[in-house]
Amino acid sequence: MTALPLAATSRHSPSTFARGSAFSVADLEVHGARPALLSADGVVTYAELASRVRATADWLGAERRLVLVAGENAVEPIVTYLAALTSGHPVLLAPGSDTLTLEALTADYDPDVVAGPVGGWHPIERRQESAHVLHPELAVLLSTSGSTGSPKLVRLSHDNVRANAESIALYLDIRESDRAATTLPLHFCYGLSVLHSHLLRGAGVLLTDLSVVDPGFWELFRSHGITTLAGVPHTFELLDKVGFADFDLPSLRYVTQAGGRMAPERVASFAELGQRRGWDLFVMYGQTEATARMAYLPPELATEHPAAIGVPVPGGSIRVEPVPGYEEGVGELVYTGPNVMLGYAERPTDLAQGRTVLELRTGDLARRTPDGLFELVGRLSRFVKVLGLRVDLQRVEAALEGLSEPASCAEIDDELIVVVQGQPDTEKVRRHAAAAAGLPASCVRVLMVDELPRLASGKLDHRAVTLLATKDRVTSAPTTPSEADTGADPSSETAVRALYAEVLEHPDTTGDDTFVGLGGDSLSYVEVAQRLEETLGHLPEDWHLLTIRELARATRRQHSRLRRLETGVALRAAAIVAIVGSHVELFTVLGGAHILLGVAGYNVGRFHLTAAPRQQRRRHLLASTARVAIPSMVWIAVVGWLVGDLGWTNAALLHAVVGPDAWGPQWHYWFVETLVHTILVLAAVLSIPLLDRAERRLPFGFALGVLALALLARYEVAGIGDGIDRIHTGYLLFWLFALGWATAKASTQTQRWVVTALVLITVPGFFDDPQRDAVVVVGLLLLVWVPSLPCPAVLLRLAGVLASASLYVYLTHWQVYPFLEDDYPLAALLASLVIGIAYWCACRRVAAWLRRTETA
Repeated sequence: MTALPLAATSRHSPSTFARGSAFSVADLEVHGARPALLSADGVVTYAELASRVRATADWLGAERRLVLVAGENAVEPIVTYLAALTSGHPVLLAPGSDTLTLEALTADYDPDVVAGPVGGWHPIERRQESAHVLHPELAVLLSTSGSTGSPKLVRLSHDNVRANAESIALYLDIRESDRAATTLPLHFCYGLSVLHSHLLRGAGVLLTDLSVVDPGFWELFRSHGITTLAGVPHTFELLDKVGFADFDLPSLRYVTQAGGRMAPERVASFAELGQRRGWDLFVMYGQTEATARMAYLPPELATEHPAAIGVPVPGGSIRVEPVPGYEEGVGELVYTGPNVMLGYAERPTDLAQGRTVLELRTGDLARRTPDGLFELVGRLSRFVKVLGLRVDLQRVEAALEGLSEPASCAEIDDELIVVVQGQPDTEKVRRHAAAAAGLPASCVRVLMVDELPRLASGKLDHRAVTLLATKDRVTSAPTTPSEADTGADPSSETAVRALYAEVLEHPDTTGDDTFVGLGGDSLSYVEVAQRLEETLGHLPEDWHLLTIRELARATRRQHSRLRRLETGVALRAAAIVAIVGSHVELFTVLGGAHILLGVAGYNVGRFHLTAAPRQQRRRHLLASTARVAIPSMVWIAVVGWLVGDLGWTNAALLHAVVGPDAWGPQWHYWFVETLVHTILVLAAVLSIPLLDRAERRLPFGFALGVLALALLARYEVAGIGDGIDRIHTGYLLFWLFALGWATAKASTQTQRWVVTALVLITVPGFFDDPQRDAVVVVGLLLLVWVPSLPCPAVLLRLAGVLASASLYVYLTHWQVYPFLEDDYPLAALLASLVIGIAYWCACRRVAAWLRRTETA
């Protein structure tokens, strides 16, 4: 006797969905002057969007043709997509940034019209009459779940698109006042559904390709009042990394998650966070074959049932059909509803077919809980999801045939594991597997075994392979940054990971880490930047904020003898030479130390005041302070013990606080004390949640506020700032640090002009020395306006070493140059630089030895 299937229908009443085109120009026009698309270029209202869509639709004409649109989060491709959709032309949406996939789809499906960046986004007409027979209901062609190397497309009808958009808008309660950010690609059904559902309700959509790890994304989020955040499981991992829990986002109404199963612990954590912060978490389940969504978990149930996918979407129903060999109550999840695809297309002739699928057999194993919710427990097929993308394991294995001994694949913890028999070239296997799967190589791990497990029939035992990969992940072939250095392309992501792992002491570095996220600061910045340029070529200005994966893609080779040296690095190198040279009296260029204070503020703003959580920011600030204070205290203590002219107040870096005011050797280290005290005070201030949130919300304004307070001392307001030696007293110099900080946070031309005006107003007259005033003004203005300077390649490394060792040169030169300055001033300068660099190298070696001792 056959068991009855377990089934459920949406708790919402099925809606009556409009027939005909999924969207019409009238659907857009009805929302008039409301903002539809927001981007860096401005705002496109619904009326303007409707006009542009109508004009493009008129150009496309009434004769139905197959239109390929390279999907990007930009106005032009969306206009072309909507124009084709509203005028009845079937649209093949392809990934806009993947040239190989675009070329392959063009070759396989021979579109009549192509719209992409090559033609400036204006559609390119390949023929006036279609070469294909196109079924009347055909509206959209999508690769399955984001596309990962499978040529099979999903055929969607206009009713499919409209029905799913209506359904999503209903259970999410999308309002015309809502605004969503494009955190997902347009060609990904999840990203496309965000666009459809919001346009249907007259809501706004912010178009951006910025990652959630980029502070610029959150600046846009706040400035545009975004109410909706959508992400795949990997997005939520990144949100944890950047300290999303501490973000102040008053406009956020709800967060949605789809694109693969998210760990129940993370679901519960984000659901609880939403309850505290005033937004809802919607966990959703779907497939491209269902246009997007099939089920959702009501937010109020997320904390109690974090493993569930929830209930069917409005208009749909789910049943669990028993599968032989599985326990009672577990079976294949089967979905029916108006959003179920027409069928698949594997060749152009399939575009003439009508409906070949009445219900969607998902291939997912599920069960229904006593509460009426559905839970997924496994997969029937060999498709898996990695980073939200569906990967055909069988296709990857087929791509590896002939490359090595037999191989079998599995997915574990968002990583593709390739278990290969024998001793192949593992790096080559990894690259080929990544290409076949459409994944970054950093997401692929190769495990070598003597023999693959097989069933009695001789077929590969895939369950045993998965178990083997789970148990033995730690013995997999070298893919970690510290191991993957040999045999890898020096411009590859692997090489960057290896560099970050070595310099920043993070052996677990992944492709989604950033320099600042790993704790990089001004002390490590110079070395990393120069080695990256040697490895990758010219670096973008914001490289320290890019993920390793983005950085590997964004850089370009540079063969010129002239390289680019970051202005901050150049100023550090030039300033330390100016300081020592002036003390030796080889030349006189005063103001170098004060420029270094501005550079220090600039570096703190860049590397430490990021989107990381408050505790992490404080930890990075304190660690950076320790890297300045410890070598300084050691050197000063040793010198004081040997020479006797320095006391405990110097070794403790407290002379400015408790020492005598008279100038002498005890005041030589005023700069180090000023720097350490300033960063410690800043760490304490930003430990206060209210002030931390204020700095995140208005980074430039907060820096200006701190500068205004610091200027009270500079201008001796209300008696503050009445010091004996004002140009060497820390709290009287904090305004220079604040100017550098404000420079780092000045992201617009107007803000840079504000900083420029403040430099020109506050610096002249402070030092009672026009030459020193001019030196400091020029140094700070270079920092404001000139990101990098041309530098001969042969001098680049020298400048980098001087900048990296500048603190150590400053510490040691007081004990070096007096022996040579009278008779050999040039030798005194060079000896001071060499001894300082030697002390820098020694400190690095000691630090590395201590780290090895701790981990031994």
